[in-house]
Amino acid sequence: MTDAVEHRSGFACFVGRPNVGKSTLMNALVGEKVAIMSSRPQTTRRAIRGVLNRDDSQLIIVDTPGLHRPRTLLGERLNDLVRETFAEVDVIGFCLPADEKIGPGDQWIARELAEARAPVVAIVTKVDKVSRDKVGEHLLAVQQLGEWADIVPVSSVKDIQVNVIHDVLVSHLPEGPPLYPAGHVTDEPEDVRIAELIREAALEGVRDELPHSLAVVIEEMVEPGEETSQRDVLEIRAQVFVERDSQKGIVIGRGGARLKDVGSTAREGIQRLLGRKVYLDLHVKVAKDWQRDPKQLGRMGF
Repeated sequence: MTDAVEHRSGFACFVGRPNVGKSTLMNALVGEKVAIMSSRPQTTRRAIRGVLNRDDSQLIIVDTPGLHRPRTLLGERLNDLVRETFAEVDVIGFCLPADEKIGPGDQWIARELAEARAPVVAIVTKVDKVSRDKVGEHLLAVQQLGEWADIVPVSSVKDIQVNVIHDVLVSHLPEGPPLYPAGHVTDEPEDVRIAELIREAALEGVRDELPHSLAVVIEEMVEPGEETSQRDVLEIRAQVFVERDSQKGIVIGRGGARLKDVGSTAREGIQRLLGRKVYLDLHVKVAKDWQRDPKQLGRMGF
């Protein structure tokens, strides 16, 4: 009698500085937009899970906020979330972008990961942005940074070695049955994914400190016939929070033009996510210094 086919299942997480390509890589692996993306650092604020199913494995990837020197209570909580996450997973992917030299932030994270119980795979991201020689130099620098289970160069945008990093991460998982049902791509609640799509749209084109001050909370999702003015359309009412009146003006724009653009962009993404028409009702509200206020952070889910 032959042995049963080996099946592996477990958790991997991506860690690294802000804006090093963690969310882009996760979406490329999952094959669906699970985590929002932006050129702004610290876009990711939650531990977002994406599920990859194959006949021989189920890999659950946890995308985490960028580790950084915190300046607010929110920043401290996000760093704590990252540490809690990589303490619990089966394998860690440490993302270092090929187009940036290794700096103090990377060295600090490497020292933290040296204490991790799980094996650490160094992932050199964004290799499409530099020459082959530069990639080689960066790989050598990464090798000297610490002790790694593997080192893998990838490009999520150009689909370079994305399948290889999948295989490498799976190789570090324990044997076991699937942990999520087949066809499951994320365990993120629908309202959270919708709020994130609105925040992603609001982040486009803003400047300075405003990206860190933006938060979105879904107030209501009303089905047709349940006190809604829109026939056969899901009505979503959301609050976009900022910290100061001046920021409110930036988000709304002259004559409400910018908020209208945000709503239009977000609505398209939400309709793709839900596969149905939606009416999006956005309001901008000032929550003074919410990033430093424990009560307001709690209300916003942090």
